[in-house]
Amino acid sequence: MKLKSLLVLFALTAATAHADDAPPNWSALAIADVEAAHKETRENHAGMYDPANPGFAKLLDKARREGLKLAKKTDSPAGFEASLDRFRAVLNDGHAGAYTALPEKYRPAIRWPGFVAAWRGNSMYVYKSVEGGPVAGAHILSCDGMPIANLVKRNVFRFRTGVAVPGEYWSSARLALIDDGNPFVTLPKNCVFKQGSQSEKRTLRWTPIPEYYGVWRNGSINGDLLPIGMAERAPGIQWIAMPDFQPDDEGVAAYKKLYADVDEALPRLRTSRAIVLDLRYNEGGSSNWSKMLAERLWGKERVTEARKAYFAKTQTWWRPTEGNLGEVKQFVTLLETQGDMPTAGLVKMFIPLFENAIAKGDKYLVEPDVPEDAEADGAADPDELKTPVYVVVPGQCASACLDAIDTFKLFPNVRLIGAPSSADSTYMEVRNPALPSGMASAIIPMKMYVGRPRGNGVHYEPDILMTDFDWSTGSFLKKIEADLAVR
Repeated sequence: MKLKSLLVLFALTAATAHADDAPPNWSALAIADVEAAHKETRENHAGMYDPANPGFAKLLDKARREGLKLAKKTDSPAGFEASLDRFRAVLNDGHAGAYTALPEKYRPAIRWPGFVAAWRGNSMYVYKSVEGGPVAGAHILSCDGMPIANLVKRNVFRFRTGVAVPGEYWSSARLALIDDGNPFVTLPKNCVFKQGSQSEKRTLRWTPIPEYYGVWRNGSINGDLLPIGMAERAPGIQWIAMPDFQPDDEGVAAYKKLYADVDEALPRLRTSRAIVLDLRYNEGGSSNWSKMLAERLWGKERVTEARKAYFAKTQTWWRPTEGNLGEVKQFVTLLETQGDMPTAGLVKMFIPLFENAIAKGDKYLVEPDVPEDAEADGAADPDELKTPVYVVVPGQCASACLDAIDTFKLFPNVRLIGAPSSADSTYMEVRNPALPSGMASAIIPMKMYVGRPRGNGVHYEPDILMTDFDWSTGSFLKKIEADLAVR
């Protein structure tokens, strides 16, 4: 047996053999999980044989080396997390790598310096601060003599994806001033704050986060959280909130009610001053939720034709493996639960093709075109929607959230308001096999888009940039009212 195989076997044994009352061997756990994530990715990831990305296999091996380098040094739960985070960060794709889910008893205590930071535009500011702390709105220039953007790259994006994506700074740069216990990060000791023409250097005091920290954090990134549904939030302005594209049973019911409400309100929506499609808090999931809403607003045939033209040169290539097949089979039940019976039927027809590709040892299975009448239900489209539509975009908007914008932006009455979005690679439709520790899962994209109009790593810039610290619904309404006045 090769030395590498012996080391993996040792790591797997050590990671799973400790007694319940003994402290885990965090290094062995991390080594085993990095190795397993690397193996799962190599055997199942859609990009392994991608002709447009010949360097993927080498990048994957680099991610393994970087993850193992930290895994061999760690002796703590936070170090275990950091090792897998580093593996994912090197791949630099939100749809690849691994993520952790530590039991409560192992989660490191989070500390803060008494304020929550927020990224706006190209720099960092104080969002809210405890009494005696830096003034809210103060510009954070540097920490320990290092420009704030450099600190963010060192302390955040060594362990997160998206270093070149503007939206990821809006959602994640604040973590440079949070202590999550990562032993491979050097916490800043002091920072320089500028308010007006005055600058001051302050020593940071790191203390446990208070109960209200989560409210401040969420407010700095997304503002207030609205439930799935539609409401008139200002005279003539209909607000449709879609904070989640991977809903639980309650969320599925909320979407069904939303669609019924939209169907009933269509005449009113066509004469409204504006419609707002709110994606705050949305981190992706299934693109069917936004497509089904778009079909109601603009008409099913109109949406189908617009998407067909937009994706005319796009193909979907699946990586046919046994692991991926198992997940595809589960799609049928999921789609039926979501009420999308036509797509569920198409997946049922696709499964035998997938099985045949595995049997032949094919590297890819090109998804067949959907028959033209598969989308049609015989109903004529309503009149074209000309009401101004605003899409509220948060910095973390990725995956199915970006798919929603792809569809909404096909229509000329749509404007984006908020932050720059996040970005995707062309590798999609992830599954999450468990790793040996039982405290982490791999991220395996099963398919890839070839010829997608929105390229690899491309993000959306807002038509109306929301640089305000206040991202509340009321604040967005003021911006929208001002835009309507000149539109």
